[in-house]
Amino acid sequence: MEIPYTKQTLANGLDVIVHEDRHLPMVAINLWYHVGSKNERPDRTGFAHLFEHLMFEGSAHHDRGYFEPLQRAGGLVNGSTSGDRTNYWEVVPSGALELALWMESDRMGYLLPALTAEKFQNQRDVVLNERRQNYENRPYGLAGLALATALYPPDHPYHWPTIGWPDDLRAATLDEAKDFFRAYYHPANASLCIAGDVEEARAFDLAHRYFVEIARGSERTRPAGSARLDAEKRLVMEDRVELPRLYLNWHSPAMYGDGDAELDLVADVLAHGKTSRLYRTLVFERRMAADVSAYQHSREMDGVFQIAVTGVPGVALEDIHTVVIDAVRELSSSGPDESELARGQAQTEAQFVYRLQTIGGFGGKSDQLNAYNVFRGDPGFFAGDRARYEAASSDRIARAVRTWLVDRPYVSLCVVPQGRGELALAGAAGVSVP
Repeated sequence: MEIPYTKQTLANGLDVIVHEDRHLPMVAINLWYHVGSKNERPDRTGFAHLFEHLMFEGSAHHDRGYFEPLQRAGGLVNGSTSGDRTNYWEVVPSGALELALWMESDRMGYLLPALTAEKFQNQRDVVLNERRQNYENRPYGLAGLALATALYPPDHPYHWPTIGWPDDLRAATLDEAKDFFRAYYHPANASLCIAGDVEEARAFDLAHRYFVEIARGSERTRPAGSARLDAEKRLVMEDRVELPRLYLNWHSPAMYGDGDAELDLVADVLAHGKTSRLYRTLVFERRMAADVSAYQHSREMDGVFQIAVTGVPGVALEDIHTVVIDAVRELSSSGPDESELARGQAQTEAQFVYRLQTIGGFGGKSDQLNAYNVFRGDPGFFAGDRARYEAASSDRIARAVRTWLVDRPYVSLCVVPQGRGELALAGAAGVSVP
């Protein structure tokens, strides 16, 4: 399971990765900028996500909507923002490759001349409405924001959400937004992958033609910060929900760090599938919960390991908390058995295979090549990434649980129906988010 590729770096610092796949007459263009919400500052958050919207509003030589020309050509278009990166992609018929590259290059090099106060205000309002839809008006939608603010101090780059704080967005000016764009959206901070039905030499020629004239941009110091919990934090939030939910969050390894792969497998053993330990105990056998989930959210600077359980009426969250902590302790002493480890590694292997099924989109081959290039400096880290999971043994998994979870401080958040604060864990303090 390798993704053959060739990488070149243009004179202006833009990494260009080409993967030739002639099975279908389609080409994927995938562009990553190494900027996310962690590159913002505490009183001016939300810029990275705001630019995800603004980049679709037109540039100097195409000052109108970005979607229509590419969709008319038969293409798919999208983008996303995280704490660590922003990506944009198109999947187009082979004949529309130059159109997609021209449009990507124009918004990289010539967005600001077309960025007006009207566009800025309009998209800021769109983002504020998105926050209302996806966070404030969604059941349990504010839980992630509350957990982040509890896990990280106010000056830590992961303290604020990717979408930003509403007051920061309202206070932002057009000039501040332009300064943010100049700092991060340039070739030396970007990685372009072209994958699919295109001859390799032609792909590099086209990348050079459309991007080389764009100014390199200045190198920026990468954000730094550390976070630790000195003691357990118990929090409660009332929400418009029917069932109480318990979240347990620990600090965990950063992306590709020691223990990262093992904690991925811990999440699988505990809560992925009906045969997982917590699902079997809490949902199937004891009927204490409606659902359970766990995941290792590894990011560039720091990770978070989370277990979430939605309770059922009549069951105390204290009892659910006890079952979860007992399961974690049990796993720390014996590790997974052979069948659990084999299942987890097989599911991980399947996820690697799924990434090879498409050339573009979120998680396709072009996206994966860019991810490895941006975060590892090596587009070919596919085999090295897989090897982390193949090397995970029962003993190593148990050691990771002892190192990161057992007897380590964590944040517990109880989200309970409005007016039912008594359902929370004992000693839980009320919490709200901006």
